[in-house]
Amino acid sequence: MVREGFEAALVVAIVFAYLRKLGRLDLSRAVWGGVAAAVAISLIVGVVVHSTVGGLEGDARMRAFAAISALAAGVLTWMIFWMRRQSRLIKGDLEHKVDTALRSERIGFALAGVALVAVLREGIEAALFLIAVGTDEDGSGVLLGAFIGLAMASLLAYFVYWGGRKMPMKAFFTVTGLVLIVFAAGLVARTVMFLQISGDLGSLNLNGVYDLTSVHWLTNGSEVGKFLGAMFGWDPRPSIEQVGAYLAYLVPVTILFLRPSRPQAPAPTVQTPTPVAA
Repeated sequence: MVREGFEAALVVAIVFAYLRKLGRLDLSRAVWGGVAAAVAISLIVGVVVHSTVGGLEGDARMRAFAAISALAAGVLTWMIFWMRRQSRLIKGDLEHKVDTALRSERIGFALAGVALVAVLREGIEAALFLIAVGTDEDGSGVLLGAFIGLAMASLLAYFVYWGGRKMPMKAFFTVTGLVLIVFAAGLVARTVMFLQISGDLGSLNLNGVYDLTSVHWLTNGSEVGKFLGAMFGWDPRPSIEQVGAYLAYLVPVTILFLRPSRPQAPAPTVQTPTPVAA
């Protein structure tokens, strides 16, 4: 739960740190709304899976994870370029334009969507994990461990949020944007992986581009391997399609994100006529 909770809370912490940079913590309610909705949906999914036989198992489970990963990648991509645009607009006499844009209801829904997808992706996985663990263990012990893990994850995310407050504006936008790009690229690669596991997508090389499955701590059998997989799309034996999808997203999006911004056109000046002497 520390791993799952931190993966979800990290994106939410970046969003909150960003809103603080803009002085728009009044939008926090929308973000918390997205978090609450994600938690509620995760709980519902957990109850449904627990009470039904064969729910979200096998290919159906892989397809569900693929859909969630693809949706998360899309929402994070929107967040990346929205942050980039706003970071340019908060300078000088353009601040009021940002305020106008941020007051729109669409921005609130979009920020709620970012939090919803970030938490929902990990929430469903955590719910399934707890159900699997709870079948052979004491339920109260599992819940106690889950709450302790979430508390630790929240503390780690707060440190990220606190660090974002101290970071200079330009560095903050660049670093957080690049972090989200890496997250999204990993989600794209994992979408391909899930579709290949379910049999919906074939592969040109069944043996993988490289094979590091002999290194246990890099595999899904270890918590480190699971963390790297969820955060960065790591796979110890990726298919060529996974690597291609990762690079096809990472390279162009990074170039677009880091490209120099076009200078804003100066406001037109009105030339007043020179008064004629009497």
